[in-house]
Amino acid sequence: MTQEQENFMREAIKLSVEKMEAGFGGPFGAVVVRNGEIIARGYNNVLATNDPTAHAEVDAIRKACQALGNFQLTDCELYTSCEPCPMCLGAIYWARPRKVYYANTKTDAAEAGFDDQFIYDELDKDAPDRFIPMVQLLREEAQEAFRRWAEKEDKKVY
Repeated sequence: MTQEQENFMREAIKLSVEKMEAGFGGPFGAVVVRNGEIIARGYNNVLATNDPTAHAEVDAIRKACQALGNFQLTDCELYTSCEPCPMCLGAIYWARPRKVYYANTKTDAAEAGFDDQFIYDELDKDAPDRFIPMVQLLREEAQEAFRRWAEKEDKKVY
């Protein structure tokens, strides 16, 4: 790892501590870097916003996309103080940064009280067998939206 990469990670770690101590949420921080510059800083805001999706990586991705005016971060890197949870991992794949660096592991997070293993386990189950049952309704009616999307000539594929 280069000194520059270490500095970016230290910024993510610093955010994780500062914002946690300020009461925003759990000890998680992230930065998005483009061309050697931090373009967005994110941190866990779950407690401050009462938003369970307000994780550091999601916060940083949202801010970076807004700053760039683009929904993808293909020429960016994400530095995060902890290995991403399943939700953040999904957001990262949708944003498509070229690389992700992380400090703590998901095992470290679990030992600190942030255990997401149950979500990983739930993903392997059939929808009706999950802890929160998933029940399919009105598929045929909902298919109309997909048909219209397929026919839409001015759509922007993502």
